[in-house]
Amino acid sequence: MSSDPKRNLVVVLGDQLDLQSAALAGFDPARDVVWMAEVMEESTHVWSSKIRSVMFLSAMRHFRMALEQRKGWQVDYQELDARGNTGSLAGELKKAIKRHDPEGIVMVEAGDYRLEQAMRAVAATAKLRFELRPDQHFYASRDDFVQHAEGRKSIRLEYFYRELRRRENILVDADGKPEGGQWNYDADNRGSFDQDGPRGLPEPQQFSPDETTREVIMLVEKKLRDHPGDLTAFDWPVTAAQAKRALEDFIQNRLVKFGQYQDAMWTDEPWLYHARISAALNLKLLNPRDAVDAAVDAYRREEAPLAAVEGFVRQILGWREYVRGLYWWKMPDYVRGNALCAQQPLPEFYWTGKCEMNCLRQAIGQTLERGYAHHIQRLMVTGLYSLLLGVKPKQIHEWYLAVYVDAVEWVELPNTIGMSQFADGGLMASKPYVATGKYIQRMSNYCQGCRFDPAEATGEKACPFTTLYWDFLDRHADELRQNRRMQFQLKNLDRKPGEQRRQIAQAAKAIRANGGQPPGADDELDLN
Repeated sequence: MSSDPKRNLVVVLGDQLDLQSAALAGFDPARDVVWMAEVMEESTHVWSSKIRSVMFLSAMRHFRMALEQRKGWQVDYQELDARGNTGSLAGELKKAIKRHDPEGIVMVEAGDYRLEQAMRAVAATAKLRFELRPDQHFYASRDDFVQHAEGRKSIRLEYFYRELRRRENILVDADGKPEGGQWNYDADNRGSFDQDGPRGLPEPQQFSPDETTREVIMLVEKKLRDHPGDLTAFDWPVTAAQAKRALEDFIQNRLVKFGQYQDAMWTDEPWLYHARISAALNLKLLNPRDAVDAAVDAYRREEAPLAAVEGFVRQILGWREYVRGLYWWKMPDYVRGNALCAQQPLPEFYWTGKCEMNCLRQAIGQTLERGYAHHIQRLMVTGLYSLLLGVKPKQIHEWYLAVYVDAVEWVELPNTIGMSQFADGGLMASKPYVATGKYIQRMSNYCQGCRFDPAEATGEKACPFTTLYWDFLDRHADELRQNRRMQFQLKNLDRKPGEQRRQIAQAAKAIRANGGQPPGADDELDLN
């Protein structure tokens, strides 16, 4: 027990690296201490990729250094390989309480239900005051979303997004009407590249690992050597200053074409016109208000079109706020959603990238190499395939949480359970996002050179996406007929002769029996 008892032990978690955090408000160096800890459990409760672990640990260590530069501030920081590290945040917090004998625990709302409950339970056991402060990093509070959702038959992004646009006076006129006369420009933001692909792509800002990050890389390679992920190309922003530079780079060089090509995909091009700031946003290295304001300012200066800017603003002010509200409204039950009764195990190739389907090989290989894939690669390639295959939603959720550098549960879980897998039965999304391989063909060049034909559902050249699409509709036809947005797709299914539908069902069964791989796939083929 400390001979100098403290007033507050201020908890800072790995996704709360904001120097303006509400947890630090009123901090008294003489009476308070900041507590942070690296623990193995945060890399093992899901099989976290090395890239994700390095991102969190390096950002945390840089944040510690920023706090220690403040005069008189004490930071109690436990490193992953510290002697006696218990391996869990709860265990380390208990030890810190004994060291400092605080009157209370202060923390900002967590990004993970599990962790928030764990911190609260430790405080309760120790009979300490527990002060949970609102996370001011977001535009909307948890209560804002609950109030929005109350009394509605259904909740949809569009209406919550419009409310926030009006309230925050973003891209609206004096009467609260949308700039340009439209609330969204989705129709302008679905472009794909021509046969020659993207030309003159501006390379995003890169951040070479400094000494601190290199030490973390060595630590992770040692402690998590059997985890997936390649650290040779790690170059993510791990400080607030780097995050600011990453944002400026995007605004200056890629925002102008972000909207038009935000859904497009291309072989061996992981970044295209995307911002590469999601991890910085989710770890609180970058304030979303700064990102939105920078994009709107670019529009005001006529340096980016309205469609591109609105598309970017929608990602942050719309989806980001919406999924967070939904997560806290429906947890802890939301994680157990499985409305379509999916029971297939996640294919092994999601962890290796060794798959004969080029689109999956590209998206998964990029993910394992970079810790990143953009939203269409996640929704309409890896997510679509697991949905069509019938993978258990919790397994694909745990994969997404493990492999992406920007994955924090509040944002990842609703996007997976609700948007990608339709496992919440339509609470978040109005329909399952299902398509044949022809969607991927239209939005990318992934199908070029692939032995599968996205127009074929059966036969040697049948695209597994297309086979599984028609099988998905057939298996779930009765429940999907209740959804008016699925009627067109079901009418196309109804036109197929019974014999063809039986052949499709048999082909889909064979794919499932082969672990999600098309029958005849060469397991020994070098697909790197």
